[in-house]
This record gives sequence, structure tokens and C-alpha cells, in this order.
Amino acid sequence: MKGFLFGLALLTQSALGATFKLGVVAPEGTNWAKNLKKMASEVKEATGGAVNFKIYYGGSQGDEPDVLRKIRVGQLQGGIFTGKTLGDINGDVRVVEIPFTFYDNRVKALATLEKMAPYFNKKFDKENFTNLGFFEIGLVYFVSQKKTGDIASLNGLKIWSWEGDQLVTSMIETMNLISVPLPLPDVLSSLSTGIVEAAYAPPLGILSLQWNTKVKYIVDFPVAYSVGAFLLDKKKWDKVSPENRKKAEEICDRYIKEINKVNSQDNTDALAAMKSMGIEFLEFPKTDVEKGKGIRAEIVKKLTGKLFSAEALKMLEKEM
Repeated sequence: MKGFLFGLALLTQSALGATFKLGVVAPEGTNWAKNLKKMASEVKEATGGAVNFKIYYGGSQGDEPDVLRKIRVGQLQGGIFTGKTLGDINGDVRVVEIPFTFYDNRVKALATLEKMAPYFNKKFDKENFTNLGFFEIGLVYFVSQKKTGDIASLNGLKIWSWEGDQLVTSMIETMNLISVPLPLPDVLSSLSTGIVEAAYAPPLGILSLQWNTKVKYIVDFPVAYSVGAFLLDKKKWDKVSPENRKKAEEICDRYIKEINKVNSQDNTDALAAMKSMGIEFLEFPKTDVEKGKGIRAEIVKKLTGKLFSAEALKMLEKEM
């Protein structure tokens, strides 16, 4: 009788399928969110309901650190995370985001990320996360309420930094900016009140978060490359049958590639949109490229062995 009940329970669980509640900062209505919805629908259909992604958009589950905390206590089973929170899980990922590494060469940055993905994914596995794919968030730009003509003129600017982001904090200190640590949702209101005078994000993020309504200038000199990852609770994911995991992973891989392609164009369009809105694009002198290299070297010196390993840094240099 016990064996029968146990078998019945397993059949019932299989019939109901596994639901993965996912926290995402991306707002509904964006191309990113639209593709995620299509992806979730296709995964559910292909697995006969065995895998169901229930996605909460627009930060409705909180900032990324809140989502991570909820995963660790079992309230959520996954999410899409970007640099700072990825670094909280696996600091080695941040090597591809070291400022002044790729400048405006996003093609090279993406190729390097793809080459290093197997190494990063092993690290995620050790932290009880399965990565279904890396997202290209894009090249990161400074936006500001004050006109700055070069790196030196940024000195003393009050700039937002994500609370606990070692990489950005190190960059800000090295560049002699004034760091104002805040959760992501507080940046817009802080730009309105003058608590911060500047922020940083890829162009699409600047528009999605409406920062463009509070700034006058964008520095046309990408300082970094930002990435994201689709992470699931590994213990729960491993309970899904190998067959259904394979189906879901193949579908997610296809959609993530499409999202990356669309996201790249969206970032280009966002830059054009900001220009049409009257936001002034500031060109930094070519000599600042060399200054950027010096800033990068200082950041690497500070954070190797603290945020990311010497092994990851060596691999980055090799793959570049």
C-alpha cells in the first residue's frame, strides 16, 4: 500500500510539473520581456507542462539582491541577474565587466564571454545554480546632469553605485568620483532630488528606467560591458527529467541568442532616441583611452583575489 501511494505521489508530481518562479527586473512590454514570455510558453508546451516558468517582471519581486535572497530561502526558484548580483554568487564572472577592457568593442566582449562560459558555469554549479544562458546587457555609458568634457572633469561627481558592488565602487574610487550607494529602484528619485548627479547603464536600461528624463548629458565613451545570466536553483532543476531538461535548455538557448541579437539593436536605437530627445553626447579626448588603461590596471590590482581570481583574470587575457 505504501509503495502504491508513493508511486501515485510521483505520478501526480509529474503530471503537475515543476513550476519555477523567476524574478526579473526587466519591465513588461520590452522586447526582452516579450521574448521571455514566448520562451516560457514554448518550454511549457515542449515539456508537456513538466517545466513551467512563472516570470515576475519589472522588479515586482524586489531588486536583484532581494530575488537572490528569496531563491536561497525557497520563495523563488530562479531569476535573471546582472553583474553585481552575479558577482555575489560567482565573482569570477565580473572579469568580463572590468572597466576599460573592451571600450566600444561589444563583438569582442561577447565572443570572450562565450569562450569563458563553460568555466563560469562550473563555478555556478558549485554554488547550487544552473545557468541556462548568458545575456548581453550591453556597453555601459555614464549619464549626468553636469557637463563633463573628459575623465578628469568627472572628479567629485556624485554618482550612483549599486549597494555592495565592489567592482563599481573600486572604479569610482579610482576615478575620484563620489560614490552614492543605492538600490536600483531608488536611482530615478535620487536623480530628481539631487542625491546623485550621475548614473551608469546600457542605453536600453537608461530608457527603461526613465533616467533619460532626469539627465542632460551622456558620455559617448563606454566604460564597461555588462552581462546577465538566467540562473535556476540547481537542486530543483536537477529533479526535472534529463529529457525535459534537454528540451528546455535547447529552447532557452535559442531564445537567449535571439534576445541578445534584439537587445543589441535596442541599445543602438536607445542611443538614437536619446539624441533625438536633446540629450547632449559628450566626446572624450583620445588621450583618455590611455587614462582608461591606467584606471583598469588599478582596479585589477585592488580586486584580484578579492572579487575575482587570478585564474579568471588570466583566462580573460588569454581569450581576448
